[in-house]
Amino acid sequence: MDHAAIAPSKDELRARADREAPAMVALRRDLHMHPEIGYEEVRTSGVILRELSAIGAQHVGGLAGGTGVLAHFAAQSAASDAGCVALRADMDALPIHERGTVAHASRTPGRMHACGHDGHVAILLGTARVLAGLAAEGRLPRPVTLIFQPAEEGGGGGKRMVEDGALDGSRLGPPVTEAHALHGWPDLPVGTVASVAGPVMAASDRFEIRIHGEGAHAAWPHRSADPVACAAAMVTALQTIVARNIDPLDAAVVSVTVIEAGSAFNVIPDRAVLRGTLRSLSETTRCLIERRVAEVAEGVARAHGCRAEADLQRGYPVTVNDAGAVERFLRVARAELGSDHVVPAPFPVMGGEDFAFLGQKVPSCYWALGLARPGERHPALHAPDFDFNDEALGTGIHMMVALAVR
Repeated sequence: MDHAAIAPSKDELRARADREAPAMVALRRDLHMHPEIGYEEVRTSGVILRELSAIGAQHVGGLAGGTGVLAHFAAQSAASDAGCVALRADMDALPIHERGTVAHASRTPGRMHACGHDGHVAILLGTARVLAGLAAEGRLPRPVTLIFQPAEEGGGGGKRMVEDGALDGSRLGPPVTEAHALHGWPDLPVGTVASVAGPVMAASDRFEIRIHGEGAHAAWPHRSADPVACAAAMVTALQTIVARNIDPLDAAVVSVTVIEAGSAFNVIPDRAVLRGTLRSLSETTRCLIERRVAEVAEGVARAHGCRAEADLQRGYPVTVNDAGAVERFLRVARAELGSDHVVPAPFPVMGGEDFAFLGQKVPSCYWALGLARPGERHPALHAPDFDFNDEALGTGIHMMVALAVR
């Protein structure tokens, strides 16, 4: 039989995905028991390299500071001019102590896979196994690059993978022309997927405001320029940026999350520090918030006889889904899973995501994979009792393979 002339049907793809799912459940639980935070994913990277070697996939490790991995499958049949598609999984855990009761709970105190990246890795490795089988039969119609990246949780591993050649063809395969990434979503039913064009995740930035005042005895506040009173007023004033400077139809967040000042109950200190995060869904709003944070900090400080220095550090840019990539994702999802399994998207949300750096280089689609069992509340992302729902692995593998071969 000439397999090269036969495109895999959706039933065949689902069957292949389901065959890989049990092994990926075991692998996912192993990763869950051995979580590693950003740029420390040495064991995780080793598991990925082992699995890719076992199926004979072309791959390279040691990227993005040492733990990033890139794999590639060359096109095996016609239509290779369709361009190279990249499929990405993040693989770092979080510095959270797990409170779950599952048998495969974290064995490392203060570390856990609270965001489901263990599931993301398992899905992409299952995808690699299916793609290897199709390639061996000469039925892979386009080149596919798999990106296993470290340090999504604040470390910018996606940016470093791009800088290390994950997309431009300098490491493996031809240049990537389209990229896809999934995220397990606790609020969507298992077996469903969702996405939408435009902004899906916010720009995620940080700020630190240092307030310089004049200390005094707490019984003689009139002899001070009180940085604590100034900081309290500043926290309130910063909220007016969203309330009064941002279009009500836009979205933004200014959150003060750290206040540091003082060392004794009877001493007014001479300094205070505020730290927090800024979130926005457009570059215009991002720039406006940055400008207003500095202006508000300096103005409130002057009103209190103090001086303020605002240090703003940019983090992840806005994650923007390309309209064409989303249209292709939705078309594939409806054809493979059925329209009833393609649900309204939970986006945009104000969380940050370093897939944004890939989206700045190539048309991209970031999509949600449902995790919730019927009638049950699934623990939220970053919660200490979160665990990826293994029932979603088959759907994730099926969709990733379909995005590669359709």
